[in-house]
Amino acid sequence: MIRKSPQTMTSRSPRSSARPQLSEKATAHIRGLIMSGELRPGTLVRPETIGEDLGISTTPAREALQALRVEGFLELVPRRGFVVAPLTGQDIRDLFQVQALIGGELAARAAANAGEQDVAELEALHHELIAAAARNDHDRLEEKNHAFHREINLMAGSRKIIWMLGLVTRYVPRQFYSSIPGWPQATVTDHEELLEGIRTGDPEKTRAAMVAHIIHSGELLAANFDERLAAPLPATDAEPAQERSGPAALDAASA
Repeated sequence: MIRKSPQTMTSRSPRSSARPQLSEKATAHIRGLIMSGELRPGTLVRPETIGEDLGISTTPAREALQALRVEGFLELVPRRGFVVAPLTGQDIRDLFQVQALIGGELAARAAANAGEQDVAELEALHHELIAAAARNDHDRLEEKNHAFHREINLMAGSRKIIWMLGLVTRYVPRQFYSSIPGWPQATVTDHEELLEGIRTGDPEKTRAAMVAHIIHSGELLAANFDERLAAPLPATDAEPAQERSGPAALDAASA
């Protein structure tokens, strides 16, 4: 039996993990553009352009497009390539409806399990979130919002339900939430209701607050998506793909 040297195994491991990370980065990037409405249904998406925008090779970019095809965000059209699949504001509302059902159950369990230290941690995150919103620090706001929800999910102590939630939320990128009109203030207000339910140890009140919060967020995102689709295409969208540049110019061409 031939044994590989430690040096050989060590040298291979960074390469083996690098490509999935690049592919996942590209997948999240494109998914976010689709869900935000920046990439409209019927838009042609080329791996070469994705690679150029993100500074990666075409191989992980192509892997990302294949993954998004499996998820239903892209379609492979003969003699054209990958195009954005049909998507509507109602589709987004449906995704959030499912997320709300699962998130509500986790929130109810978190309220039943929460101790003083758990509540203190949530309150600290909430205050940081409020400060970020006041400064219009969108990156920090999204970071603290994610941490707030993650803390609630962990408090629930239900690994399988968290896993199921992860399957749903992967379709809902979080990178652009704070740019949606009304989202920062809605987040602050909705989180206060959630905190009150957890602070008082009321599972059903917390469940209702989480369901309302997620559906509210989904409605804001869906309305923003519908508004983008209703707006006329920018003049640059009529130009040849090779003459365009920038993140918004992902070789968009109406199908």
